[in-house]
Amino acid sequence: MRKFFYTVFCLFIAVNIAVSSYVPWNDSRTEKASDVSSQGRISSENLYRQSREALQAGRSNVFQNHPAPPRDIWPNDSVNDSIVHVQDSITEAMDSIFGDNFLKRISQRDTVLPGNAGADTVKVDTLKKRSAGIDVPVEYRASDSLVYDATTRQAYLYGKAQVKYTNMTLDAHKMTMIMDSSKVYAQGKVDTAGVMTEKPTYRQGNDEYVSEEMAMNFKTKKGFIEHVSTTQGNGYVQGMKAKRDSNGIFYMEKGKYTTCDAEHPHFYLALSRMKVRPAKDVVFGPAYLVVEDVPLPLAIPYGFFPFNKKYSSGIVMPSYGDETTRGFYLRDGGYYFAINDYVDLKLLGEIYTKGSWGLSAETNYRKRYRYNGNFFVSFLRSVEGEKNMPDYNVTKSLKVLWTHSKDAKASPNTTFSARVNFASESYERNNLSSMYNPISYTQSTRSSSVSFSHNFTKIGLSLSLSSNLTQNMRDSTIALTLPELSLSLTRFYPFRRSKQVGKERWYEKISMSYTGNMSNSITTKEDKLLHSNLIKDWRNGMQHSIPIDATFQVLKYINVSPSFNFRDIMYTNKIKRSWDEDNQRELQDTVYGFYNLYSWNMALSANTTLYGFYKPWKKLFGDKIIAVRHVLKPSVSLSYSPDFTSSRYGYFDTYVKTDADGNVSTVSYSPYSNGLYGYPSNKTQGTVSMTLSNNLEMKIKSDRDSTGEKKISLIDELAGTLSYNLAAKTRPWSDLSTRIRLKLSKSYTFSMAAVFATYAYAFNESGAVVTSDRTEWSYGRFGRFGGMSQNISYTLNNEKVRKLWNTLTGQGYLNRKNQDENTSQEEETDTEESNIDPNLKSSQKGAKKVKAKVDDDGYLAFSIPWSLSLSYGISMYEDRSKEINVRTMRYPYSFSQTFNCSGYVRIADGWNITFSSGYDFTNHKVSMTTASLSRDLHCFEMSASVVLRPYTSFNFTFRARANELTDALKWDKRSSYSSNIEWY
Repeated sequence: MRKFFYTVFCLFIAVNIAVSSYVPWNDSRTEKASDVSSQGRISSENLYRQSREALQAGRSNVFQNHPAPPRDIWPNDSVNDSIVHVQDSITEAMDSIFGDNFLKRISQRDTVLPGNAGADTVKVDTLKKRSAGIDVPVEYRASDSLVYDATTRQAYLYGKAQVKYTNMTLDAHKMTMIMDSSKVYAQGKVDTAGVMTEKPTYRQGNDEYVSEEMAMNFKTKKGFIEHVSTTQGNGYVQGMKAKRDSNGIFYMEKGKYTTCDAEHPHFYLALSRMKVRPAKDVVFGPAYLVVEDVPLPLAIPYGFFPFNKKYSSGIVMPSYGDETTRGFYLRDGGYYFAINDYVDLKLLGEIYTKGSWGLSAETNYRKRYRYNGNFFVSFLRSVEGEKNMPDYNVTKSLKVLWTHSKDAKASPNTTFSARVNFASESYERNNLSSMYNPISYTQSTRSSSVSFSHNFTKIGLSLSLSSNLTQNMRDSTIALTLPELSLSLTRFYPFRRSKQVGKERWYEKISMSYTGNMSNSITTKEDKLLHSNLIKDWRNGMQHSIPIDATFQVLKYINVSPSFNFRDIMYTNKIKRSWDEDNQRELQDTVYGFYNLYSWNMALSANTTLYGFYKPWKKLFGDKIIAVRHVLKPSVSLSYSPDFTSSRYGYFDTYVKTDADGNVSTVSYSPYSNGLYGYPSNKTQGTVSMTLSNNLEMKIKSDRDSTGEKKISLIDELAGTLSYNLAAKTRPWSDLSTRIRLKLSKSYTFSMAAVFATYAYAFNESGAVVTSDRTEWSYGRFGRFGGMSQNISYTLNNEKVRKLWNTLTGQGYLNRKNQDENTSQEEETDTEESNIDPNLKSSQKGAKKVKAKVDDDGYLAFSIPWSLSLSYGISMYEDRSKEINVRTMRYPYSFSQTFNCSGYVRIADGWNITFSSGYDFTNHKVSMTTASLSRDLHCFEMSASVVLRPYTSFNFTFRARANELTDALKWDKRSSYSSNIEWY
C-alpha cells in the first residue's frame, strides 16, 4: 500500500511540473465550462498545492466522466484513444519513467530519525524538473468549454477562444494548445450556409492578421497561416499560404494587394510571391493587374510598396501623360527630404519631349506654439512649336508662394504674417495644372503682403512694418511698396487728471492721437522692376497726422463735437517743369532735397436723435398692429480749411508756355503732383454738411413669439447727404447722395446707393455741353439722376423648392399638423414605470422606429440633391457718347448687365455634375462656361471637365483613389489651348 502511495505521488509531481505554466487544476484535475466564460492564469505553485491536497485525499478518479475531445481538432493525434485507458496505464507510465530504483530512493528519504519525531528529512529535491516551454503566464478564455488532456498535455478551447501571451493575442472559434512545444492550432467556425465565422485573428501590437487556419508557436513566435489577410498602410494584403518567422516577417505565395476595402475587392494586383515586413514595405515578384476578376495584360516583374509611418526621406514618383503642345511628359517627380522635425524640403521636376522643362521647391516649417509656414518656388521653361517655324516660342515663367503665421500665444504684442502670391504673366498659361482650372487661368490680379507689428502697451504706441505687391496679369503691371512703416499712438486725454475728484471738467474731454507713415513704392512692368533706380524711379515720402477732438452735450440731447486736424507731408524730391519752345514740349527736371508740406482744417458737428410713435386706428388697420416707430437722426457739420493754392504756401508754381502760333499762356502746376501722399490742393472751404437718416419699424402681435410681440423693419435706413460751400463763388451746392437699405427677409438685405446731380447741363458758346451754374431745382426739376449699381444673388436647391411648393399648396401646414399629432400620440403611448433604469429608458427611446419618407402613392420619396446659384448685376449710368435731349437737357441712360450661374446636380450616389456660366449683356457674349462630371467608383474615381467658353478644352482622368497607386493606376487624357497658325 505504501509503495502504491509513493507511485501515485511521483506521477502527480511529474505531470504537474510539466503543465504548471498552462492549466489551472481543481480537485478533479479536469475543467469544463458550458455556456459561461472560462478564464484563468496558471502557476506552478497552485498546481503543486492542488496536487498535494489530492494526495492527502487518496487516489483520485481523475479521468472518470472526462469528455473525449473530437478527433478533428489536431490531425494524426491519438489523444482520444489514450484518454480512455489513462487509469490502466498509470502503473506502466511510472515504471517506464522512473523505474524501481527511483522509488527505492524516495522510500529511503522518507524516514523519521530517532529523536526528531514529526520532522521531514527530505531536505533537497533531487528530482530534475522538465522545462515548461514558456516563462511567463498565459491568459486564456473560452465561452463554451475548455478541456485538458493530462496524458498528451493538450488543452482544447471551444467557442470564442482567446489566448494571450505577452503582447500577442489569438482569437478563434476553437483552439488546440500543446503544452510541451508551446504550439497553438486555431480554426474558424463554418455555419450551415458554408460561411466561416469567428476566423482565427492574430494580433501583435498594431498589426492584425485574419485567416481560416493558423498554427503558432508562442515561444519561437513562428507560425504557418492559410488564407491570411492583413492591412498594411492604406492597402490590404492577402495570401493563400504564409509563413511567419521570429522577426514578424511574412512570406506569402499566391497573394493579392489592393487598396479596395470591399470584401470582394474590385481590383487587385495578383502577386506570385511576396515578402511583407509589417509597417515597413511589401516586396513582390511577378505581378499582374486584375479588375473585376478579369486578368489584364498589365504585368511587372517585381515591385514594392513602402509603408513607412515614420517621418523619413524618399523618392517622389512622377506622373506621366501627354500634352498636345509640349508632347509626352514626366512631371511632379523628385525627392523628399525629411530634414528634421521642424523643416522639410521637396524638390520636384518636370520634363517634356518637345523641350519644355521645369523645377520647383517647396518647404514646410513648423515650430509648435511659435510659428508655421510654407514656401514654394517654381520655374518653367516652355517651348511651343518647332524651331525655324512661325509658331516657335520660348517663355520663362516664375511663381513664388509664401505663407507664414505666428502663434498669438508666443508673443501677444508681436505679430508677423506673410501672404505672398507672385507669378509672372505667363506662368498660369504654361502650368499644366492651372491650364484646366478656370479660376487660376482667368485670374487677372494677384496680391501679396508681408507685415510685422508690435504694440508697446505701456505707452499705447504701436509699430507696424509691411510690404505689399499688386500684379495685373493682363498687362504685367506691378505696384510694389517696400517698405511701408506706420507708427500710431492711441487716443489719450492730455488734460485729464490722474486722480478723478468730482465732476469731469470740459477740457478733460479733449483727446488727441498721432499717426505717422513712411513709404517707398514703385509702379512699373515686371520685366523692368529689377532694372529700376531706387532714387529716380521709386517714390517715397513721410506723412504725419494729428487729430484733436472732443464731445460735449448741449441742452442735454444735442451732441456737439469740435475737431482740429493737422497733416504734415515730407518729400525728398520735387519736379520742376518748363516749356521747350524750340521742340514745343514740356521739360521735367527732378530736384532732390528735403521738402515739407502741411495742411490743416477744423470742424464743428452736432447731432441728435428724435423718436416718433404712431398707433394706427384699429377700425382701419385692425388690432394686430401695436405701434409704428419712426427714428430720425439729423446731423449738421461745419468745416473750414484755408486756400493752400496761394503762393505763400509754395505748393504751386507756374511756367510760361508759347505755342507754335505764338500764343502765350501761363500754366499752373504743382511740383509735388507725383508725390506719394499727394499735396494740399484745396482752395478756401467753409462747408456746411447736412445729413438726415430715417428708420421705420412696426411692432405687431405674434402667436409664434414667446413675448407675444414681433418687430418688423419697414425701412432699415433711408438717408441723404447734402453740403454747401460758403467760400465757393460758383456752384456752392454739392450733389445729393442717397442710400436705402431694406431687410426683405432674415437672410437677405437689399441696399442701394444713388447720386442726384444738383446743377443742370447747358450749352456753352461753342455749343458743347457743360455743367452750368444753375441748379435743377431752379428749373422745377429734381436733381439729375447720376446712376446706380446693384448686384443680386440667390441660391436655390431642392429643399427650398420643396418647402416653397408645400407652402403654396398648403402641404406645409398639413405636414406640421400631422407631425404634431404623431408626436402627441407617441407621448400618450409612451408610458414608463418610475422604477425602470434611466439608461434603459434612453436606450428604448433611441431604438424607436423612424418612418421613411414616402410620396402620395406610398412609394419611397424620390430626391435628387441639386443647387443653383444665380447672380445678376446691373449698372445704370449716363451715356455721354449719345446725343443729349435738348428739351430735358438729359443724356439717355445706358445699362450694363451681367448674369452668372453655377450649381451642381447629384444624379445618383457617386455621380456629381457641376457647372458654371454667365452672360455679358453689353458685349452680347457668353462668359467663361465650364462643366464637370465626377464619378465615385469606390476604390477608383473618374472625372471629366470641359471648358466651352471663351476657349474649348477637355480633361478626362481615371485613377485609383489610394495615394500609393494614384500615380501608377491612372489614365489621363486632356487637350490644350493654343493659337493655331494658318498654314494655307
